[in-house]
Amino acid sequence: MSTAGFNSQNGTGTGQAYANGPSQNPVALQQLPGVSYGMTHQPAYNPMQPKATTSPAPGLYPSGPYQPVPPVNSYQPGPQLSSYPSSPGQPLLSRPLMGGPPPHTPPQSASPSPGPRLPPAQATPPPPAVSTTSYYPSPQQPMAPAWQYNTATPPMGPATSMSTHPRGPVANHMNPAASLAAPPPPSSAAYRSAPTPHSTTQLSGPGIPPTSMHGYTQPGTAPPPMNLMAPQTYQPSRPAYGPPPTGPPPAMKPTPPPTGPPMANATPPPKTDAQCGGVVNNTLSPTEPNCQEGDIECPGAVAGNGPEASNSYNHVDNKMAGLTQPGPPGRHLGHYPSLPPGYQNTSASHTTPPMHPAMQAATQPFTQAPQPYQQLPGGPGAAQLSPSLAAMSLQSSTPEALRAVNLLQERNLLPPTPVPAPTPCLPQDLQKINCNPEVFRCTLTSIPQTQSLLNKAKMPLGLLLHPFKDLSVAIEQLPVVTSSTIVRCRSCRTYINPFVSFLDQRRWKCNLCYRVNDVPEEFMYNPVSRSYGEPHKRPEVQNATIEFIAPSEYMLRPPQPAVYLFVLDVSHNAVETGYLNVFCQSLLDNINALPGDSRTKIGFITFDSTIHFYNLQEGLSQPQMLIVSDIEDIFLPTPDSLLVNLNECKELVQDLLKSLPNLFQKTMETQSALGSALQAAFKLLSPTGGRMSVFQTQLPNLGVGALQSREDPNQRASAKDIQHLSPATDFYKKLALDCSGQQVAVDLFLLSAQYCDLASLGCISRFSAGSVYYYPSYHHQHNPAQVERFQKDLKRYITRKIGFEAVMRIRCTKGMSIHTFHGNFFVRSTDLLSLPNVNPDAGFAVQMSIEENLDDMQVVSFQAALLYTSSKGERRIRVHTLCLPVVNSLSDIFAGADVQAITGLLACMAVDRSVTASLSDARDAMTNAAIDSLTSYRQSVLTIQQPGLLAPACLRLFPLYILALLKQKAFRTGTSTRLDDRVSAMYQLKYQPLTYSMLMIHPALYRVDDLSDEGALNVNERTIPQPKVLQLSVEKLSREGAFLMDAGIVMYLWIGRNCHPNFLTQVLGVPNYAAVPENLYLLPELDTAESQRTRALIGWLRDQRPFFPSLHIIRDESQLKPHFMQNMIEDRTESALSYYEFLLHLQQQISK
Repeated sequence: MSTAGFNSQNGTGTGQAYANGPSQNPVALQQLPGVSYGMTHQPAYNPMQPKATTSPAPGLYPSGPYQPVPPVNSYQPGPQLSSYPSSPGQPLLSRPLMGGPPPHTPPQSASPSPGPRLPPAQATPPPPAVSTTSYYPSPQQPMAPAWQYNTATPPMGPATSMSTHPRGPVANHMNPAASLAAPPPPSSAAYRSAPTPHSTTQLSGPGIPPTSMHGYTQPGTAPPPMNLMAPQTYQPSRPAYGPPPTGPPPAMKPTPPPTGPPMANATPPPKTDAQCGGVVNNTLSPTEPNCQEGDIECPGAVAGNGPEASNSYNHVDNKMAGLTQPGPPGRHLGHYPSLPPGYQNTSASHTTPPMHPAMQAATQPFTQAPQPYQQLPGGPGAAQLSPSLAAMSLQSSTPEALRAVNLLQERNLLPPTPVPAPTPCLPQDLQKINCNPEVFRCTLTSIPQTQSLLNKAKMPLGLLLHPFKDLSVAIEQLPVVTSSTIVRCRSCRTYINPFVSFLDQRRWKCNLCYRVNDVPEEFMYNPVSRSYGEPHKRPEVQNATIEFIAPSEYMLRPPQPAVYLFVLDVSHNAVETGYLNVFCQSLLDNINALPGDSRTKIGFITFDSTIHFYNLQEGLSQPQMLIVSDIEDIFLPTPDSLLVNLNECKELVQDLLKSLPNLFQKTMETQSALGSALQAAFKLLSPTGGRMSVFQTQLPNLGVGALQSREDPNQRASAKDIQHLSPATDFYKKLALDCSGQQVAVDLFLLSAQYCDLASLGCISRFSAGSVYYYPSYHHQHNPAQVERFQKDLKRYITRKIGFEAVMRIRCTKGMSIHTFHGNFFVRSTDLLSLPNVNPDAGFAVQMSIEENLDDMQVVSFQAALLYTSSKGERRIRVHTLCLPVVNSLSDIFAGADVQAITGLLACMAVDRSVTASLSDARDAMTNAAIDSLTSYRQSVLTIQQPGLLAPACLRLFPLYILALLKQKAFRTGTSTRLDDRVSAMYQLKYQPLTYSMLMIHPALYRVDDLSDEGALNVNERTIPQPKVLQLSVEKLSREGAFLMDAGIVMYLWIGRNCHPNFLTQVLGVPNYAAVPENLYLLPELDTAESQRTRALIGWLRDQRPFFPSLHIIRDESQLKPHFMQNMIEDRTESALSYYEFLLHLQQQISK
């Protein structure tokens, strides 16, 4: 597989800065003369996009390398292309230059020149400098106050021929009168596979499974409907907002906002293939499948994304189309008080109803399972949509979600229990069967009718998915359907789901493209009720999450066996850490639990300055070690006996695991040829595909892929931009793409006390759909807490469910499009995610835009389909479908905002911005995201203007979460942070599912020295105390108490100096405070009620996530106390504002 011509969907192949998340979906358009696609097309709604700013006065700032590009306002369909232009290594869609202004320079404003700077302030941190950076794209017309979020591109070409049916209320009911004239069902031949050559490199898969479901509070009376902002509406503009302060404030007058017309959209780039860098044919005939060769997600004779499909992704997210143009230096309005005098000690009213025990934690399994196969009330169909749905939104008084909260006065905003996902405003029967929010969640649970309305709300629109989540506990029973016919729309290839409508017994209308399809004869029979003639009661139409056993047309080759290859660093440094003993013992203990069947294969490679293979062929009396010292031209010494059948050779494998730690115990080899070892492993796995598990303990320094240390320890606490967040070489990315083409995923375990350049090494996992496990300062004696974490993580890693040779596709209702993906994957054919392995702990995110008005729709749907091979060799398709209402007022959009989902999506976008632009740009953009959304709420939703910093109740935590992101290890400045630690935190934010990443962003704090059984949960006959969640501030701590902080991958138990002796003796087993050990990481198992309660709580919290958080018990004198205190987000530090000061900064920017 050639890697020379990858386009910007997955970064270029030249080692330049790129991010794994943003993968763009180019469109087949004819390039117009004089237009540079990479610079002229401005995407819709990208919070990472710099804002267009007012032109600086002459001589103040350099204009940057950009030259103005003439605007393009017309779209022309591109010709059908049969070849891929562009020479190898020359992507057709090139990434734009960095550092210049947006393509169009907005008119100058009459802003006064900045005044002289004041001397640095001593007592209080300076107010935030105002930056022009924002997460949202600069529009193509002179800057409007709203970011042009998700600006829709005009529809492509003529209207599709698939459907002229009205897009009114969708109903899953049948019309008995019409059933008599129903056409005969289509033959199952309609679903047979299109002829595709046998190939192991082009395997593609089903539609991406939707996993977003947003909760939404019932909206009530709101201001009169807003005049929706058309794309050409003129709006007053204003300067961009600034980040929190990092230096002394200059004195200057506020800049008046400029005015000007919005810019028009420019022509997007041609649709290109992510793998070849060429143009993709987008002019297929109505019967030609628009599937790449080997795209078995659409096996059939009907195009899935051609002209007949409504859901062609024709929006390009030109994410980094230039950095911000320099703007005014800052708008500082004096100093902040160091104490919050404006706070009132009044508790915020929390109207969140008590959650089901299993929803107590955001990470806890979701238990509102769909009622399998059950007839729902309200009509014969599961998705009975009343025509009055559109009128549901504005009826009663102002809903709780829109209650105005003055953030400067209401101090105790944090709810005492974890924040639940909002519930979409849908009829009860629809809501009951909607997708689990832990699997599929949207940032806005009410979708705006138009892109201009979304732009005006200034909030990101996107989906967060956890498609392969382990549902054995979360949902009572994952319905699995075995059928010779999988019913899908003949036009857009959507899988039949609870939100389609049945016109009669023989016809159903797709809820994504509205095409009317015939019901196959096989679908008339209901296997659950064993009745005939009720297709609307089939399990596929009663469950938003369902799994199909795929027939043969979904296979390009026989399903691959489970293949596991372990690549182990055995250099002197690796042996010193002691990880090899832990690994070998864990695999020995769990080898029988390794997922697979009788075909399962296993193999081992070890390396230092040479590569060691192990012949495990059946019949040998002991394992045979084969050493290859020519690392420049690596080869396999005995290709047929290095990967062996586990069942047939289990004794040899066990012998090898017992002898490996001793084999290298006295090695003095210090070099590491990781690159050559990876090449050898790739050669070994290429014929079958499988999982490569790599264990590395130092910087690779020999052969291909060798790296040099790029970290300057003196710059760890720098307040300036952080360097070296992008890879030093493209070797690891190119190898990952080769692995992806051969269905090989690489998981990286990094166990090191020194710099290893995770920014470079991590690419091997990011682009092959693998995972990165990072254990800083790992040592078997000096860091027992990390050893315990490694042991627990390894056990889950070895035994958890796994899917091989997987692909995922996300579809959405006609009029909406997906333009950017976040996670670990490789984008194939613009909208198909290649996942050589898929695991239950991987999350994904996508950004969306509204390309056509949705004003004749009441609901929209999103569907994600994941096609994979199970460890038992079954080809399966897991499908998730989410339904959300469409609204036409800003108040309803705000009322349905999911603050945690918005925060999670912004975090993904900020990681990309940090790598492709700079960390300061990302920080500024996050701050501006909070400023702009609260400004929009104040200006467009509030009917009575009030003083203070006002936010709707549903967004009351948004500024707190943004401040938490700014202080998170990934984005913080001014605090000593190791480069690998920072990059690891960025990786976690990118691919952790939302429920886990939120704890890393905003940890949970509990008081645990006074636990009681009041309000406790009963889980598996265990009593789990439920203490209140406390604010992350030192003022909540008490020297007389003990406090547990849950920060996701780590927990801290802080013991106050005057902690009650009863807690010390009953829980810690020590007589007094001075006797608490320095490096205690385990709670003793004491036979006391207090000990049982404390251990039950910690164990229950740990059970909510797939990874194992280590526990550190700390005192005031502990070395880890600074780490504990750094998570006190609401307190001021030397380099960051307190929460109150941050709110004052937001208020100053909003009031301008």
